[in-house]
Amino acid sequence: MTNHPISIPVKTLILIIFFLTSTQLFAQTNPWIIQADKINPSDYYGITVANGMVGIVSSPEPFKVKDVILAGSYDLYGRGRVSNFLNGFNLLNMRFDINGKEMDASSVKNFSQKLDMRSAAFTSSFDYEDQASVTYTYYSLRQLPFCVLMEVKVTAKKDITINTASIMQAPDALRDVQNYYNEINRPHVTISLLTSTAKSPTGKLQLCASTCFLFTEAHLQEPRIIHKMWDNNMHLMEFNKAIKAGQTYTYCIVGTSISSAHHDDPLNEAERLTIFARLQGRDWLINFHKKAWADLWKSDIQVEGDAQSQQDIHSMLYHLYSFAREGNSFSPSPMGLSGLGYNGHVFWDTEIWMFPVYLVLHPEIAKSLIEYRFERLEAAKRNAFSHGFKGAMYPWESAGTGVEETPVWALTGPFEHHITACVAWAAWNYYCVVHDKNWLREKGWPILSATADFWASRVERNGPGCYDIKNVVAADEWAENVDNDAFTNAAAKANLQHAILAAKVLGYTADPDWELVAQNIPILKLPDGTTKEHAAYHGEEIKQADVNLLAYPLNEISDFNQIRTDLAYYSKRIPDADTPAMTQAIFALLYARLGDGGSAFQWFKEAYEPNLNPPFRVIAETKGGSNPYFATGAGGILQSVLMGFGGLDITPDGIIQKKSVLPENWKKLTITGVGIDGKTFEVDNKY
Repeated sequence: MTNHPISIPVKTLILIIFFLTSTQLFAQTNPWIIQADKINPSDYYGITVANGMVGIVSSPEPFKVKDVILAGSYDLYGRGRVSNFLNGFNLLNMRFDINGKEMDASSVKNFSQKLDMRSAAFTSSFDYEDQASVTYTYYSLRQLPFCVLMEVKVTAKKDITINTASIMQAPDALRDVQNYYNEINRPHVTISLLTSTAKSPTGKLQLCASTCFLFTEAHLQEPRIIHKMWDNNMHLMEFNKAIKAGQTYTYCIVGTSISSAHHDDPLNEAERLTIFARLQGRDWLINFHKKAWADLWKSDIQVEGDAQSQQDIHSMLYHLYSFAREGNSFSPSPMGLSGLGYNGHVFWDTEIWMFPVYLVLHPEIAKSLIEYRFERLEAAKRNAFSHGFKGAMYPWESAGTGVEETPVWALTGPFEHHITACVAWAAWNYYCVVHDKNWLREKGWPILSATADFWASRVERNGPGCYDIKNVVAADEWAENVDNDAFTNAAAKANLQHAILAAKVLGYTADPDWELVAQNIPILKLPDGTTKEHAAYHGEEIKQADVNLLAYPLNEISDFNQIRTDLAYYSKRIPDADTPAMTQAIFALLYARLGDGGSAFQWFKEAYEPNLNPPFRVIAETKGGSNPYFATGAGGILQSVLMGFGGLDITPDGIIQKKSVLPENWKKLTITGVGIDGKTFEVDNKY
């Protein structure tokens, strides 16, 4: 009997290979878990676990965290003689020894780390020689804004004795550190509190932290806690525990980080909150944390057919959800709670790039971001006054008080005025989604009317159609001290028009000058009809999108031919380096709206893949950048999915869905939990 080779057509073979490869990729790429099995300390960019108030940045060393960031805590030190973010006390570092031997690199084997984005839990695991397997997981507890939890599990392979210590260490920038140790005894429990307090560099703030052990096995006798002082900036509490071979021993550390920016009595409050968490117990803390995150994830973006894009989108959503929360008046900086980048200041990054994602998926969080601006409206009015203008002029860089915090060597502070219109844009769009007239009257209208007054005084009235806005830094920040920047002018027009609409909703009489000014602010053109970036623009490379933002989010340009013309022109003027991720994201969004799924997907990937850093695919601001996590870029990229591929749009009537197109390899896009009604929107790819 003769065997004949089977002939398979080339196209069929390619499809089989693609199917097998994509199946393998999907199996390896979990939509909710980012895992690092090979940790290289010299090429490691930490990932953040945060609850909108306390951010914990991972470290490549076992039982270490790199930073603990506390939202809203600023003081004058470091860069530019302006207020900077402060690191909080590092309250989760530990020492862990077995049988009296100090743990070092040679004793740790099979070290791996993973982030579970669904439950915002970061887990590290390793083998300690041939003695034990160790796993620890920490959480920035979502239901308790100032509290953290670390759970440690030790499985003995031989009879061992562990010595473990909770270490409290003050960051270098803090001064006047004071350390306390206190035992609170009750008939059923003893709580050992390790507490520290310090002053910020100028003494403006008091920062405090407190931790205690939480032993989870009630049937076992709790070990004796010993307190030790190392130096003025560090102290610890420790215990010993014998574990039989084959047994698993579990214990936790709970802690609180808080400052006088959050509470008038932060030292006592830190200990109170730690005691509260300790007595609530491990199960309550973890279960309610997971429930809070389950509620957040009711608003989700689900991609079928592209496992890596799905994981990346979840990572972007996870970080935005982690960096803000409802019920306060804090606003995220470009790096969120992942470090001290950009001093923790608040820019247009919030309103134009991050805010729309919150607004569509979690309006209650978006409200906190607008509350931040409302509480600093009086500072914005003083800023306008000092520059010779009327109304309110928001600072380019804002921190605790709302005054200008841009270092003096940067021209963006005195001249990047479009930030004022960006704040107003966010306020109006918040009303468009929630339709809360009381909010509009009490908080939205004061922002919209004061910012409209600013632009009416800011323009130079040089005749019909020539109400010029001169001498600004453009959204494209490589264009400094230019006249009639496209984005600035269009944003000012939108600000004035939205103030007029708000007046109509509330039954107020709008200042008639607002309409006159809006009608006469020019949008310039190049000879070939392309929208001109600014009066002196002659085809130079640009740092980031400016003109293209007139199509989205400003809706100044709606004609598809004009949008296509502007895209074709400016997409060729982006250099390969030093440009932020948002630019390519806007190109992706607009191409999707134009029905060009191939170009849209190309720019979607180009927006972030070159910016990823190991081992957790954290996004830096630029290609090859080293300042992750860049929440601004994540916000822009998510908008390319929501408003581009997903077709969502914010209108005065609420959130609607327009015609859009998906990438060829995306079978389906589902967006859940949209708006105040939690609606679901879908886009199917038709093959």
